[in-house]
Amino acid sequence: MESLTAFILCGGKSSRMQSEKGLVLFKNKPFIEHIIKAILPITANIKLITTNKEYDYLTYQKIPDIISDKGPLGGIYTALINSETEFNLILSCDIPLISTELLSELVSKHNQEAEITVFASESRMHPLIGIYAKKVLPVIKSAIDNDDLKMMNLIAKVPHQIITIEESENFPLTNINSADELNDLNINLS
Repeated sequence: MESLTAFILCGGKSSRMQSEKGLVLFKNKPFIEHIIKAILPITANIKLITTNKEYDYLTYQKIPDIISDKGPLGGIYTALINSETEFNLILSCDIPLISTELLSELVSKHNQEAEITVFASESRMHPLIGIYAKKVLPVIKSAIDNDDLKMMNLIAKVPHQIITIEESENFPLTNINSADELNDLNINLS
């Protein structure tokens, strides 16, 4: 893939976590820093979708949602509108275990005919760890206009590629949504 922009979606209400998810500490570093570290060997072109001033300590461009309160779909819409590359790595801000190896696999296996490429195991799909082509913008805009905000519905509407992973490979892709899940993560890794 010739060039790639990475967007980290830092929006969201964080209602279960009770604090900004991307800034939750894991191994003494905010989630966002773990994610950036995993992305950097692939691309230095990283942007954050957020209006939260707490991310200002990072030097990356911050972009506010164009259409607010539309969940991850609204964040992806904002990312793609602001992208100068055809293909874009879209990641949520709550996946501290993501690795360069997994992201490299996603990028290397991505078929350029696919407008969206994501990982999935038998039990779950990971729509917020994916490659999204800029050309899905009209489909996303239509979904937002119709308040059809489910990620699975979007994926079903466009040519997509699923990279199948084993159930055991779900762990590094796990998003951490609550203090309990963070506590479980720390216990599992200790």
